[in-house]
Amino acid sequence: MQLKQAVALLLVALLVVNTVVAESPYRFFEWNVTYGTISPLGVPQQGILINGQFPGPDIISVTNDNVIVNVFNRLDEPFLLSWNGVQNRRNSFEDGVWGTTCPIPPGKNFTYTLQMKDQIGSFYYFPSLGFHKAAGGFGSIRIFSGPYVPVPLPAYSGDFIVLIGDWYKTNHTNLRAILDRGHKLPFPDGILINGRGPNGASFTVEQGNTYRLRISNVGLENSLNFRIEGHNMTLVEVEGTHTMQETYSSLDVHVGQSYSVLITADKAPKDYYIVVSSRFTSEVLTTTGVLHYRNSNTPVSGPLPSGPTIEVGWSLYQARSIRTNLTANGPRPNPQGSYHYGMINTSRTIRLATSAGQVNRQQRYAVNSVSFEPTDTPLKLADYFKIGGFRPGNIPDAPTGGGIHLDTSVLQTDYRTFIEIVFENKERIVQSWHIAGYNFWVVGMDGGRWTPASRNQYNLRDAVSRCTTQVYPRSWTAIYIALDNVGMWNLRSEFWARRYLGQQLYMRVYTTSTSYRDELPIPMNALLCGKVAGRNTSRF
Repeated sequence: MQLKQAVALLLVALLVVNTVVAESPYRFFEWNVTYGTISPLGVPQQGILINGQFPGPDIISVTNDNVIVNVFNRLDEPFLLSWNGVQNRRNSFEDGVWGTTCPIPPGKNFTYTLQMKDQIGSFYYFPSLGFHKAAGGFGSIRIFSGPYVPVPLPAYSGDFIVLIGDWYKTNHTNLRAILDRGHKLPFPDGILINGRGPNGASFTVEQGNTYRLRISNVGLENSLNFRIEGHNMTLVEVEGTHTMQETYSSLDVHVGQSYSVLITADKAPKDYYIVVSSRFTSEVLTTTGVLHYRNSNTPVSGPLPSGPTIEVGWSLYQARSIRTNLTANGPRPNPQGSYHYGMINTSRTIRLATSAGQVNRQQRYAVNSVSFEPTDTPLKLADYFKIGGFRPGNIPDAPTGGGIHLDTSVLQTDYRTFIEIVFENKERIVQSWHIAGYNFWVVGMDGGRWTPASRNQYNLRDAVSRCTTQVYPRSWTAIYIALDNVGMWNLRSEFWARRYLGQQLYMRVYTTSTSYRDELPIPMNALLCGKVAGRNTSRF
């Protein structure tokens, strides 16, 4: 009997040890969010700082890490952070946008629990409420491959974060007031690189070495072109997908998008311009940074390297050239099992078209004629506590051509289906769309009107998988998406004024299953507001 007990105890001990060893590591962050005076374009203005930094601290993690971020809101108004591209599998409660998460009240804190489940790549975080994004509060997220997992990249000597975006000298509160009065925003005042104006950002390299640059467009509305004087860039990753390693002299980065490129410092040791300029705008905004060769005493000088012309064709051709590296190891298995996305029949086609117009004499923007109107209770919480307040399926699957009306638009979809979404843009601007909680395959894009015959030109072999895609003027972009992540997920325009004024909706990925395997339960520390304030989040 004693021997049997000893063996049993040994087996239990081994089980405990194996469980502890198998658990993914935890990385803890404590952030204080405050206002502070910043002057990125030479004019003092109110900025949002995280731990006194603008931009905020980097999050560096490894595939499957548990990332715990305790956020203290020291502002005088509610605050939320969202995680652009981090899928947070089975847990939309912590996506950090109005429809899923109650804001952090002034003087309070909230601890986000994120798992970088089966992800690698370059992403960023940002404040999602109101117009906070125009004041800062953003920063980079890097997710590295786990140990012993081969990556299809040559060794590189440094890993640089490059956060680019258009910027206003006006405080975010004044910008929001313009929108609240029903008006459009003026043209931005400039472009920032890592929160700095012209020649404020510098990256030091050693001659002969190769470096990785993770470029994210964290701006408010403008597509940007990125280039480095005298240096080519090799694209290696797009929002978590290893790509075919095409070489570019410049790269269009649309709002909300992230790219990784490699550059080799193989030129004469001096300083070279880094140039970022706006795309498809009548007035071109331009800013510069510096690629500094160590021990160089020759500062940047002379004319800036020119970018592409304003025509859309060049950008469209480049976008089509970005493809998935099919020979690379992926951190996450194909959500449809062993099948390839191009071999799966879609069960539903959803066409989403944008429009702009007046509602009650105020400027609004809409998707399929519905301009999103928030309620007092986040949709995910209203759904969880079954209190109603919204109507799933109240946005049509295709444009109606009717006038704009206000509603809390929720697209009803079913778990484990495979669908096609077509973004249609009849306007004269480039648009950018993001789906939280998901990557999707960008299977096609072209000018003119989408028809079923447009499927004949789809890339069903090696389309890039990403979370944000552009739609060119008077054009369409088609995506395939496997709905394998239960929850309430924000589908939004990345043009922040348009999103603020209604050009967004929520995609409810629904299942009747109550298994934690399909969706994690509400966090014990979830903030509750609106009609669910004071409810009990206990699961036991």
